[in-house]
Amino acid sequence: MEQVNGDTLAAARKVIAVHINYPSRAAQRGRTPAQPSYFLKPSSSLALTDSAVERPAGCELLGYEGEVALVIGKAARRVGLDDAWSHVAAVTASNDLGVYDLRWADKGSNLRSKGGDGFTPVGPALIPADAVDPAQLRIRTWHNGELVQDDTTKDLLFPFARLVADLSQLLTLEEGDIILTGTPAGASVARPGDVLEVEVSAGDLTSGRLVTRVEEGTTPFADFGAGPKVDDVQREEAYGSREAAGLPAVGPALSPGLKAKLESVATATLSSQLRKRGLNNVSIDGLQATRPDRRVVGLARTLRYVPNREDLFKTHGGGFNAQKRAIDSVNEGEILVMEARGEKGTGTVGDILALRAQVRGAAAIITDGGVRDYTAVAGLEMPTWFANPHPAVLGRRHVPWDTDITIACGGATVQPGDIIVADSDGILVIPPAIAEELVDDCIRQEHEETFIFEMVKQGNSVDGLYPMNAAWQARFKEWEAGRAND
Repeated sequence: MEQVNGDTLAAARKVIAVHINYPSRAAQRGRTPAQPSYFLKPSSSLALTDSAVERPAGCELLGYEGEVALVIGKAARRVGLDDAWSHVAAVTASNDLGVYDLRWADKGSNLRSKGGDGFTPVGPALIPADAVDPAQLRIRTWHNGELVQDDTTKDLLFPFARLVADLSQLLTLEEGDIILTGTPAGASVARPGDVLEVEVSAGDLTSGRLVTRVEEGTTPFADFGAGPKVDDVQREEAYGSREAAGLPAVGPALSPGLKAKLESVATATLSSQLRKRGLNNVSIDGLQATRPDRRVVGLARTLRYVPNREDLFKTHGGGFNAQKRAIDSVNEGEILVMEARGEKGTGTVGDILALRAQVRGAAAIITDGGVRDYTAVAGLEMPTWFANPHPAVLGRRHVPWDTDITIACGGATVQPGDIIVADSDGILVIPPAIAEELVDDCIRQEHEETFIFEMVKQGNSVDGLYPMNAAWQARFKEWEAGRAND
């Protein structure tokens, strides 16, 4: 196969990069674009394999992103989807390098943060485009010999032909131009002395490993331009998570102790204490449960469906859509809450996706729409609350639209991170900020009601007892003291 050389780099008048294209990266970033978006990298950022890249002096976060690079073989202007791939001459490996320290100054252009000399190594070999299926490529990245990225192009948000066709609608893609097609999850930060390797393969065909060595820059930024500046938000973005960045974890809104307390009190008690605080519209109503014997407490993740529109279902209903992304990113103990507008004429979840949620560790699924494959869903250990069974698929009434936003379900507003308590008595949405105080008052209320129950059982009238007047309050305190001494 032909090797990438200086002539290859010189032929590239434009280097165009895609922001987000892999479902795994979209899930990691917590956002999924409806359409592709792009930025330019200067051709002077291109470099060959076995080259060195400088982490600029004063910078902390040199991010790396293994990507498949497309090399344009013939000019493309206003080409269609069917013809677009024929304008690609070859694919190869690339590394979309950049310093997060300068993102603050770029305002979305990425010019300084990703445009530095050597920030786009490509190669070492070109794989002929007509010899591969663009949906069957594998991209892998190694950081100091450890495999950190490993994904395929099978389920891209925007297939390669779409990128070429889309870009060609407004600008001419010229022979030699390079398109960087996005990175999967696993991108992180490299330090001076590190070695980065990227490889693209298709069966027996391979680009070979693109090797880049990181060096420490020694020339400081001049004081007449934007200098490096980072914070914990950029550190988390660069490394992919707070844990990977070495940052302290954000305290959970639902600690094990709080969860245990919420599990111990009745839903009715929670409802009455919520009502005392002026919260009268926090119950998800009108649903039934596959496991009415189960009680669950967990943090809400959210998914919204919009009414079906055929053109929108064509763009949002297939592939790794919002429904699948929500299911595939739900975490241990979380509850996926779906807004289906109370529409009962189609299913919003079926057996395979419900099983996937269970495997992911979800505590429950709650939807104010229908459930497909009811018998199989009801047979799962994980409970599902739903409006009714229905055999129809999403496209009859719904388009899966977006995730982790404020939604409405069963007449209640639900935000990501709200605490959900659900059992056979009902489903409540609890604002996390008041949960500790709320449940402590619930425990006190149930303690009082235990006393009241015993007094009624002994034959006492409820007059003055329920609720307790001053005399009964005094007797209750004596009863409490006696139990404490037992």
